[in-house]
Amino acid sequence: MPLLLLDLDNTLIDRDAAFRGAVTAFLAGHALPPHDVEWVMTLDAGGYTPRHAVARAMGSRYGVDQEAVRSFLDRGVADRVVLDGPTRTALGRAVTGGWTLVIVTNGRTAQQEAKIRNTGLDELTHGWVVSEAVGHKKPAPEIFHAAAAVVGSPLDGAWVIGDSPHADIGGAAAIGAHSVWVSAGRPWPGTPHRPTRSCSDAASAIGSVVRTPL
Repeated sequence: MPLLLLDLDNTLIDRDAAFRGAVTAFLAGHALPPHDVEWVMTLDAGGYTPRHAVARAMGSRYGVDQEAVRSFLDRGVADRVVLDGPTRTALGRAVTGGWTLVIVTNGRTAQQEAKIRNTGLDELTHGWVVSEAVGHKKPAPEIFHAAAAVVGSPLDGAWVIGDSPHADIGGAAAIGAHSVWVSAGRPWPGTPHRPTRSCSDAASAIGSVVRTPL
């Protein structure tokens, strides 16, 4: 069966919206300035800033116990992520259409697997790989090979869907796969590797691949 490799954060789920909600609750719970939500969002950089650096900066700025900050970083997003209806439907159609779906995500295993299970993605896909668990981060080809091995499928004819030009589209180029960039309304940044096509959201991206003749 053809292989569809799917990014998790800000592709299948709106990770930034969940993080914003977690930040808002954290600030309110510690009587901190509510407008600092934008400072924390910038510091976080869409999850690309290392967790220890975020925790250290927040602890220095607010004088909050580091355990409280780590708890917020470990569970805040996973407790708030949701899978929207159109994406859920698109995933179901992909499976019905004969595609094998594997989530390929950078991050910490415990947190990423909590997101997958809390949203029901564990029941809608055939498997997943997390960078911490396999020892390789996107765009390294090794993590995509590990994803293919999870389901015993070849990478020949695979598609990659994701929001990161570097990690997802660059990763697809590294393994010779087709790709769909989830733009969320952003212009293409002009990185060396271009996607096969672009779509505004995950549901549209999945639909465009499923409609592609096998």
